[in-house]
Formats: sequence, C-alpha cells, structure tokens
Amino acid sequence: MQDFNERKTQFWLNSAHFTNDIYTGMLNPIMPFIAMKLGITMAIATIVLSLSHICASLLQPVFGFFADNLQKRAFIFWGILFTSVFISFAPAAKHLGVLIAFVILGSLGSSFFHPQALGLAVRFTKTDVAKNMGIFMGLGTLGFASGPIISAGVTQYLGLDRMPILAIIGITVGITMFLFVPKIKDDEKEIKTHKDFTDTFKRILTNRRLNLLNVIAMLKTLVTTSSCILLPFLWKEMGYNAFYIGFALFAFNFAGGIGSFLSRGFEQKVGTENVFYFSMMMTFPMMVVFALTYKTIPTASLIVFILMGLVQWLAVPVTMVMAQSTIPEYKSIIGGFINGFSWGVVAIIMTGIGFIAQAKGIIPVLLVVSLIPAVLSYPIVKKLFKLVNEVK
Repeated sequence: MQDFNERKTQFWLNSAHFTNDIYTGMLNPIMPFIAMKLGITMAIATIVLSLSHICASLLQPVFGFFADNLQKRAFIFWGILFTSVFISFAPAAKHLGVLIAFVILGSLGSSFFHPQALGLAVRFTKTDVAKNMGIFMGLGTLGFASGPIISAGVTQYLGLDRMPILAIIGITVGITMFLFVPKIKDDEKEIKTHKDFTDTFKRILTNRRLNLLNVIAMLKTLVTTSSCILLPFLWKEMGYNAFYIGFALFAFNFAGGIGSFLSRGFEQKVGTENVFYFSMMMTFPMMVVFALTYKTIPTASLIVFILMGLVQWLAVPVTMVMAQSTIPEYKSIIGGFINGFSWGVVAIIMTGIGFIAQAKGIIPVLLVVSLIPAVLSYPIVKKLFKLVNEVK
C-alpha cells in the first residue's frame, strides 16, 4: 500500500512525464504541412524528425550518468522547460535553419528529462516497482499520443504560427512539479560508486544481458518510429487533413499507453518471455493486413494500425524493469539507454530510410521494417533468457 508521500511524488512525476511527452509527439503529424510551408521534400523532413529523435534520445545515457552522480532535480525541471518552449515554437519557424535549431534545443530538453525521471520513478517507489513503472511509462506514452492530436488540431483550426501558445502548458507543469517532487536528501542519496565515466559505460556496454535488451528496444522502436514518421506523408498524399493524421497517431500511441498499463497483468498470465515473443512477432502480420486494406478499407486499416500500437508497447515496461534490475545502481543511465539510446540509433537509421521510402514507396519499406523484429525475435529472446537463467 502506497503512503501519501509516495502517491504525491509519483503523481507529479507521472504528470511531468505525460506533459513532456506531449511535446515529443507534436511534430510527426504536422511535419508534412511544415515541409509544404518551407518547401522541403519528404526525405529532408525525415532528416529533421530524425534529428529530433537523435537529440531527444541518443544523449540520454550521458545525461543519466550526470543525473545519477549529481542526484539533483535540475534535469527534470530544465528538461521539461526546454522541451515545451522550443518544440512549441518550431512549427512557426520561417526558415529551415531556425526550424532545425528549435527542434534540436527542444529535443535536448527531452533528453535531459527522461533519464532522471526514470531514475526518480524507481527511487521514490516503495511498493510494486513493475506496476509503477508500467503506469509511469504508460502515461508518457499517453502524453506522446496526445501530442499529435493537439498539434494537428492547432494546425488545422488556428495555423502553424499559433503553435507557440502551447508552451504555457509545459511551463506551468514544470514549475508545479519542481515545487512538489521532493529533493533528494543527503542521508537518502545513494553511495556514488560510479563516478568514473569510462568505467561506468564500459561496465554497462559489456553486459550481455543489457546489450540484448537494447537490441530488443531498438527493433521495436524501428517499427514505431518508421510508422509515425512515414505514414503521415502517405495519408497526406491520399488527401487526409492534419486532424485525421493527428487522430491516427494519437490513437496508435494511446493504444500503446494502454499496452503499457496492461503489461504487468499480461506478463503475469503468459510469462515474461512470451510477452517479448508476442510483441515482436505480431507486428509483421498486422502490417501486412494494413498494407492490404489502407486503400480499399481505410477504417479497417486504421483499426489494425491502432492495435499495432498496443501490441508494440506491451513489452516496453517489462524491458525497462528487467534492464534496471540488471545493474540497479545505474537506474538513470540504463533508463537512458533503453528509453533513449535505442531511439537515437533508430533515428540515425531513419535518415536513410526516408530516402529509400521516397524512392521505393512507404508501404514496402514498412513491411520490411516490421519483418525484421519478427524474424530476429526468437534467437534474441532465447539468448536473453538463457543468460537470465544462468544468473539464477
């Protein structure tokens, strides 16, 4: 049973995570319209979005290292402020260079926020860590889901130039969170056994169990990111408006949030190993159904796309808890790897995928991308649980 202080702290951390991730989800659905406004191609727009994911994700382990060592709340506070202000102003940019600058600064804010927030979510949990992590991850996903429909709604009815007004939400939540998330008292701070940067990352990067969990996170992120970046361009070409595209991404990511909430119960029923298999293997047949129906039965294809989000996120909290329990003294850094570094690596890959999709077509690319985790799931997951059983 959670005490009042634990509930209060978790509430504000979860609220901040929800709000921060609203902004990280804003750009995908409206990027085709930003591209049209600035006169850039889908391939260039994909690179801009990839830069966003790279800056929001790839540096998370580094910021996690400093968060674990400093053990201050500054990362979550400044992180949410940077994210909310600069991402809100990005769509109103008049030039590509300004757009890129705002996207980078806003995304770095998210990179600041996530590792420490993940670490504090565990630090301030005294009861069921897996359940609370599912709630924390789920609310972040729901925030990420809300971003598209909010930005698409503003774009559709007010215009891209009015997007900066959305910064007010993040600024308000950031200040309020800073008032209510408790400071880490000196007598509660963990003993700093990981001051050396090189030794810390060497230990993490040479851990075979963590490496496999990172690969799983990357494979699943590859499908999610490719879908959320490329499908808005497909739907715009088909004549759908900004609000429809925003709703589709909202529903996809909202279902992912539900998947995070259901993750713990699903794991208890089918077992941890089967959660990974189901989540990684089912995406390909669902993408095939989407490819066969998106032109002829668009409602059915949308339903399949939404369910794909739920399936994708079932294994995310499981992956995070398993990773953080591997080397528990590095909670923020490992959170940065699983929740950030994997997204950053995929974002680098996406810079090439955008050009391939422009040349070969969006649907063929998505089919290949969704096939990869389905094929690799058995050998990777089998190896992972062999290592887990050896430790036991």
